[in-house]
Amino acid sequence: MMSVVLFDDPHTRRQLLPFTFTRPISGIRCGILTLTEKWSMWLKTTPFFLTETYLSLLYPSAPNSASYLYINGSLCPDPTLVQAILYLPLESQLRNPQTNQLLAVRTATANWTPDDSLTKNLDVQLFEEPYTSIEQLWDIFLKNGDQLRMDYAQLTSDRSSAAISDEFTRCYKSENIFLEEGVTIRAAILNAEGGPIYLGKNSVVSEGAIIQGPFALGEGAVIGQGAKIRPNCTIGPFCKVSGEVNNSILFGYSNKAHDGYLGNAVLGEWCNLGANTTNSNLKNDYTTVKLYDYSTRALEDSGQLFCGLFMGDYTKAGINTLFNTGTVVGVNVNVFGAGFQPKHIPSFTWGGQAEGFSTYRYEKALDVIQATIGRRQLTLSDRQQDVLRHIFEQTKPDRTY
Repeated sequence: MMSVVLFDDPHTRRQLLPFTFTRPISGIRCGILTLTEKWSMWLKTTPFFLTETYLSLLYPSAPNSASYLYINGSLCPDPTLVQAILYLPLESQLRNPQTNQLLAVRTATANWTPDDSLTKNLDVQLFEEPYTSIEQLWDIFLKNGDQLRMDYAQLTSDRSSAAISDEFTRCYKSENIFLEEGVTIRAAILNAEGGPIYLGKNSVVSEGAIIQGPFALGEGAVIGQGAKIRPNCTIGPFCKVSGEVNNSILFGYSNKAHDGYLGNAVLGEWCNLGANTTNSNLKNDYTTVKLYDYSTRALEDSGQLFCGLFMGDYTKAGINTLFNTGTVVGVNVNVFGAGFQPKHIPSFTWGGQAEGFSTYRYEKALDVIQATIGRRQLTLSDRQQDVLRHIFEQTKPDRTY
C-alpha cells in the first residue's frame, strides 16, 4: 500500500513563518480549504506529513508502507498536476524545469527527506505546465481568488445549494452562490458577478452585510451586521467578522467582530482584533512594501504594492490598534496602545510601541489560550502545549526589545 506524504521544503517553511510555527505548510488555508484538505479531496485519501520534529506531535508521519508518494506541501492541486504526480514512476522525482523546484517523489525509501542526497539518484520527470504554489506570505492573499474558484468548483460539483428563504436578501448572479445546510441570512446583499460565493454549514450572514465574490465563509462562521466584504476573502470556520475586509484570509476561530479595516492580510487561528483595529495595505508614496523576513532577520522588499498584516496564531490586538503596511506579528502576542506598531513583533511578546514591549510569560500566555478556547468548549491538549513550549524557546533570540 502507498502512503501519501505532504512534505515541507525547509526554505519555503522559513518564508511562511509565523504561520508555519504552528502547522506544516499544507496547513495553510488558501481558497475555501487548507492545502491538506485540497489534496485529501483530490486524492481521496488522508495524507501524512513530513515536517519539523516538534510539529509531528500533531501532524503524524507515515507508517511503514510498500511505497511513498511525497508531495511538496506548498502545492495547490489541479487536474494536470494531480495526473502528473499520480503517474510518477517508482524511484523517480517530479521537478519544475525552470526553477528546479521539487514537486513530488515516489520511492520505497521510508526515511526520505527533501534534502536527502539520495534524491539526485532518482529519475527526473519534468513538469512544464503552469501550477500554483504558496511560497511567500503574500502568495496566500494573491492566489486566494483563483483558489476560491477552484475549490468552489470541486466542492459544489454535481450538488445543489440550499435555498435562500429570506425575502429581503438580494442576490446577483445567484447561480454562482452555494449554501450548505443550516446557513442563516438576513437582509444581506450577495454579489457573485465577479466570482462565486460559498457559505459553509451553519454559517450566518447578518443584516446589512454586503459581500462581493469570490468569497468563502467557513462552517459556523459569522458575518456581522453592516459588514463590507470585498472580493477575494476567506473567512475560515468559526470566525466572527465585521467592519471592512478586502482580499484577506482568516484561517479559523479568529475574530474581527467590530469596525475597522483589514486588507491584503492573513490571520492564523485564534486571533482577535479589538474594536477599530486597522491595518494599512498601501504606502502613501506608492512604493513597494517591505516586510520582515525570518531568514535574514531584516526587512526585505516584497515587490508588492498592496501588502497588509500577517498575524500568527493566538495573537490579540487591543482596541484601536494600528498596523503599518507589511507588518508581521508572531505567535501568541498581546499588542495594544497608541501609534503604529512596529513592522515586526516577535512571538510571545506583550505590549505596544508607545508602552514598550516585554516577554509574554509562557505560563500566563497558556492561561489566556486556555480561557480563549474554553469559550468555544475546547481544551488545549498536552501535545499542543508541547508545541507552544517549543515555539516559546525557539523564538527567545527574537525577543530583543
